[in-house]
Amino acid sequence: MDIETAHTAVFGAGSWGTALAYSLAKAGHPVTLWARREDAAREIAATRRNAAYLPNAELPASLRVTSDLHEAASGASVWLFAVPSQSLRSVATQLADRATEPEAIVSVAKGIENGTLLTTSGVLREALPLAPEARVGVLYGPSHAEEVALGQPTSVVVSIPDLAIAEQVQALFMTPSLRVYTNTDLVGVEIAGSVKNVMALAAGMGDGMGLGDNAKAALVTRGLAEITSLGLAMGAAAHTFAGLAGLGDLVVTCFSKHSRNRGFGEMIGGGKSLEEAADAMTMVVEGMKTTASVRELASRYGIEMPITEAVARVIDGESAPYDEVCSLMTRDPKHEAAHLDGSAFA
Repeated sequence: MDIETAHTAVFGAGSWGTALAYSLAKAGHPVTLWARREDAAREIAATRRNAAYLPNAELPASLRVTSDLHEAASGASVWLFAVPSQSLRSVATQLADRATEPEAIVSVAKGIENGTLLTTSGVLREALPLAPEARVGVLYGPSHAEEVALGQPTSVVVSIPDLAIAEQVQALFMTPSLRVYTNTDLVGVEIAGSVKNVMALAAGMGDGMGLGDNAKAALVTRGLAEITSLGLAMGAAAHTFAGLAGLGDLVVTCFSKHSRNRGFGEMIGGGKSLEEAADAMTMVVEGMKTTASVRELASRYGIEMPITEAVARVIDGESAPYDEVCSLMTRDPKHEAAHLDGSAFA
């Protein structure tokens, strides 16, 4: 891949897809942004702004915008999927016959598909069977689109099985304000980046109830323990969970005003119904769907995940946030240990 001329197709004109397309175009790389709705694509192309999702970023004139999926993919060396995880399969399937064309296929959506319990790279491998598996991976990390568009220092991690391709994607996305690391532990990166959304819902519920810093610090710590336990059971490397996709993304999504999962949880903790909170959101809350998948994965691998269970019960309408806090605080006494096999994390 010639980094200087590599053309990237970004599928999904939400805030994160737009921010990455903006970053690439601003750095001088050819990039095409695909928007699902034709009227949205026309408006973004005409105004050079994505008013719905990233209004403060003026998009470079070189950035092409289209609602034609195949037009966006044409000639692209990199396919970047920035659509919600539960919609990823339907979008990718439409490009299945062209999957041998790109040199790298990357997902930036963070979630686990309901039913199949596949991570987003797993969904892409099934939806794009012609694509070599070694080229399919993810770009994850603590990275709010609003800050990336402002040029605020941000670090993320790219995980693709073929390290040489991962390093090419790393070079493509690197800018003075966006630092990219590589990590070949694809399972660990995806589990960390996806399950943290469940913990962000819990953190938001705590905020909505007026809980303090002590409670949130405990939530983040024990949440990381749950994420690590599940990841290790699935074959991930322990060090990944102390990295950008693990601790880094968990911290930012549990504390940031930009976090849609934390914000959604805050509304629930503050007394809004699920329907009322959903109506107030303009973007997809990945943790809502992913919680059910994580709960199933925990059962499949025999992992105790009490925070995940608590969030699931609230989402399912079985319990209220305050009751779940009481339940978590009165669990049987445990011994805290950080065994690398994850056995004492729960």
